Amino acid sequence: MPKKGRFVMELKVNQETKQKISHKINKKQMKKNLTAYSFILPNFLGFAIFTLIPVIFAFILSFLNWDGANPISFAGLDNFKRLITDTTFKIALKNTVVYSIATVPLTLVASLGIAILLNKKIFGRNFFRTVFFFPYVASLVAVAVVWNMIFNPSMGVVNSFLMSLGITNPPGWTSSTTWAMPVIVFVSIWKNMGYYMVIYLAALQGIPRDLYEAASIDGANGWQQFKKITLPMLTPTTFFVSIMLTISCFKVFDLVYMMTQGGPGRSTTVLVSHIYNTAFKEFSYGYSSAISMVLFMIVLIVTIVQFRGEKKWVSYM
Repeated sequence: MPKKGRFVMELKVNQETKQKISHKINKKQMKKNLTAYSFILPNFLGFAIFTLIPVIFAFILSFLNWDGANPISFAGLDNFKRLITDTTFKIALKNTVVYSIATVPLTLVASLGIAILLNKKIFGRNFFRTVFFFPYVASLVAVAVVWNMIFNPSMGVVNSFLMSLGITNPPGWTSSTTWAMPVIVFVSIWKNMGYYMVIYLAALQGIPRDLYEAASIDGANGWQQFKKITLPMLTPTTFFVSIMLTISCFKVFDLVYMMTQGGPGRSTTVLVSHIYNTAFKEFSYGYSSAISMVLFMIVLIVTIVQFRGEKKWVSYM
C-alpha cells in the first residue's frame, strides 16, 4: 500500500478512536450530571412549588383585582396608585424602617461584643455560649408570652421594680404607642443576637493568632488590635450579618403579631402585618400582592446599596 494511502487509513482510525473516546467521556459526564441533578431536584422542586411559583403568581396578581370569591379582573397600575393614598401603608413603612434602623446596628454590636467576650478563656465559657444561643431556638410563642408578662403595665416585673424605686407612673410598654416599638426591638435583639454571636465566634476563631502576637510585640493595646486587626478581618462576616439582619427586619411579622398584633393603634404595624391584614381580613389579594412587590423592591434596593457600601468599605480598610 502506498505511504499516502496508509497515512489516510491511520488518520481515519485515529479519528474514529478519538470519537469513541469522546463519546465515552460525554457519556460519563452525562451520568455525573444526571446524578448531580438528581440530588438538586428535590430541593429545587420544593423551592419552585413553595417559593418561585407563589412569587410569580403574586407578581401577576399585583396587577389584578381578586377577593378569592368573585371573578378576577384586570386592575393595571391601580393597586400601586392606591399605595400613594393609603395611610396605613405609610405608617407601616415608617414603622418597618424605624424597627430596622434600631434593630440592625444594636444586634450587630450586641452579638459581636458577646462573641469577643466568649472567645476568650473565661470560666463557664461553653455554658454562657449555650445560654446566649438558647433564645434563638426557643419557641417564639413562649418568648412573646413571657416578655408580655414581664412588661405587663400593672403586674409586670419591670413596672413592679420601677414602682419599688419610687416611680409612681411607669410606662405602659406594649400598651403604649410610645413604648411598644422599643419593647419589640429589645425582644428582637435578645432573641436573635445568640445566632449571630455564633457566626461571629466562627469568624473570630478563623483570625490567625500570629497577627495579635505581632501587634502585641509592636506595642499595640487591646483597642488598637481590635480596630486594626479584628474589625478588618471581620468585614465579610459583618457584611453577611448586616444583609441577613436587614432582610429579616423588613419581613418581620411573627414577633409583632404575637406581642402587639400591630397595636396599640397602628404604632407597631409593619409592612408584612399590613400585607397580612389586607389579604386575609380585607380579602384584597391584588392590593396585598402590590404591597409585597413594593416590599421586595425596597429590600432589593437596600441590599444593592449595602453591597456597594461593602466594596467601598473594603477598599477604605
